[in-house]
Amino acid sequence: MKLALFFVSWMVCLGLSACGGGGSSSSETSMSAAALLGQEIFKDTSLSGSGRMSCASCHDPDLGHASPFTTSVAFGGVNLDMPGLRLPPAIRYLRFNTAFYIASDGTPTGGFFWDGRASSLAEQARGPFLNDHEMANASVRDVVQKIATASYATKFKEVFGADIFNNDDMAFDRVVQALARYQQEDVDFASFSSKFDAVNAGKATFTSQELRGLAWFNRADKGNCAACHPSTKPNNAPAALFTDFSYDSLGVPRNSLIASNDDVVFFDKGLCGPVRTNLSTRTDLCGAFKVPSLRNVTLRKRFFHNGQFDDLRKAIRFYVSRDTQPELWYPQDPLGNVRVYNDLPTLLRANVNVTEAPYNRTRGQTAALSDTEIEDLWFFLDTLTDGYFSP
Repeated sequence: MKLALFFVSWMVCLGLSACGGGGSSSSETSMSAAALLGQEIFKDTSLSGSGRMSCASCHDPDLGHASPFTTSVAFGGVNLDMPGLRLPPAIRYLRFNTAFYIASDGTPTGGFFWDGRASSLAEQARGPFLNDHEMANASVRDVVQKIATASYATKFKEVFGADIFNNDDMAFDRVVQALARYQQEDVDFASFSSKFDAVNAGKATFTSQELRGLAWFNRADKGNCAACHPSTKPNNAPAALFTDFSYDSLGVPRNSLIASNDDVVFFDKGLCGPVRTNLSTRTDLCGAFKVPSLRNVTLRKRFFHNGQFDDLRKAIRFYVSRDTQPELWYPQDPLGNVRVYNDLPTLLRANVNVTEAPYNRTRGQTAALSDTEIEDLWFFLDTLTDGYFSP
């Protein structure tokens, strides 16, 4: 894996107006009128059944638009007491994602949410409004009526037409398109302003510890993180995204703090269900979840699709010692046998990635990274935090 880190946009337009060159919350005049409406909608708690939840409630700008909750899942619904199934995903840098597809070699890639079931930012924005466990609106009409009485309703009509509220479906479509435009145009959603980016711009230098961490990140015989989180620039973005938008089955331990898991026969199988339904017969994809970007990862409070870990160092340690010391991560049966990959049905555990480093080691072998190297890696990952400099 090359360690060269020299980088140089692609964006999907929704057809509302010509795509601009981006914008920011600190320079709002550079965003289109539709994007500015999306910004207001994103922050508006009145658009939920509880009146207390907005998009920003689960995607905090101060945390890289990741979950602000210390709990594994968010609690929504009309009384904010309905637990979700998965950790709210971080949504930065998604403007460079694509619709879901399965490549000729069988690799699933793209799509939005942990299971890729939405094909665009706009489609992703639709779901939470009507989900009983999230913003919990009773209907599309319910959402539109709230928009029609919001402080920005006049602006909404100016942008989308004086009669827009006469057609609920069309108005709701414009709501989610505005949210997508906001995420496409506000530079905060893809600022490339980390120390990593400053180094590549010649405006900073890595410490010796950060350089070591970068080496462990890239080396195929060590962390091998770059296999799914490339540190090199793709063709469609100005710099490295630290995700290839693919999917992997990691055998993350079952999280007993998620209410759905109280049912011993329930399993969240990612690509093949239960939320996504059109791949239910693809049992070979069961257990695979979206590879997230590692930009801003040190800001996050929880990790993996089920929020199993609340400490990044522990999450890294799981990666490298999952199979060398499985007793650290999985429960034992009454006979003392470790129940590995216990968040998948027994017959699907063969889907877990055991061939790619660092998962290709066996019990009793030395883990791919030592504690010191894990610390080095953490410090490199911290250089991926936005806001270090102004590009």
